[in-house]
Amino acid sequence: MLILVGFGLLLGHNQAALRANIGNFWGNGFSWGILPIFGAAMVGALFSSDAWNNITFAAAEVRDPARTVPVSLAAGTILVTTLYLAANLVYLGALPLHGDAAATDVIGRGIQHAASDRVATAAMEASLGPSGAIVMAVAIMISTFGCVNGIVLAGARVYYAMARDGLFFEITGYLNTRRVPAAALVLQAIWAAVLTLSGTYGDLLDYVIFAALLFYAVTAGAIFVLRTTQPDAPRPYRAIGYPLLPALYIVLSSLIMLDLLIVKPRYTWPGLLIVTSGIPVYYLWRARQRQPHFD
Repeated sequence: MLILVGFGLLLGHNQAALRANIGNFWGNGFSWGILPIFGAAMVGALFSSDAWNNITFAAAEVRDPARTVPVSLAAGTILVTTLYLAANLVYLGALPLHGDAAATDVIGRGIQHAASDRVATAAMEASLGPSGAIVMAVAIMISTFGCVNGIVLAGARVYYAMARDGLFFEITGYLNTRRVPAAALVLQAIWAAVLTLSGTYGDLLDYVIFAALLFYAVTAGAIFVLRTTQPDAPRPYRAIGYPLLPALYIVLSSLIMLDLLIVKPRYTWPGLLIVTSGIPVYYLWRARQRQPHFD
């Protein structure tokens, strides 16, 4: 992202594109009808920072979690948000928003008709020429493998924690000789392979973001419940801006979810059904599963 932003600012500046994009950003003017489209477009933006909370999966295993977890959450979110805002400014400064699908160059196609929707690659190509596409492809591969590494390690810890609470297969609650939840990693790999065969990347994105927003909203709502039911419980983590900020978060997340249910029903409704099916499974598991004893 830093490479993209750096080259874009230094070499990709296109005064005509910037003037066209910023000077007439809303086209024929802002209208409330844009809001549903804006909500649907937030899928990609939200996914760009969806791993912001992964540090919490391993909170019990990090040093000084009362300090490390809040700092990690804040620093990670601010860094990712800043990088992606800067990247979007680079796109608007390098490429015209509107373009022609039949154009033969990246400037002519613009952001609207970037090849395979790869706007970042088009911006790098506008900055460095044909070699920019190669540079971007390499950078995307590095970024992808780095992201997958973190998500795979963090995701397995969820299965591990669930098993330790007696809510998942007991085998996933054990660590191997290298202190890694190997069984949880294998199970996660199998499930990931199944998902990759179930649809396109965009389809999976719609499933994931809707479910993620739902759980984030529920998690924020738990703050209000715990403040009422356990007012004297120790709280090493403080909810900044409580109660207004968590309430605003729940409202905005709910509005985006409602929007997605309307404008993208093909993927969000099945996603909602998959998530809600976990409620009876949870109670059935609790009813039949004894609390495991781990060494």
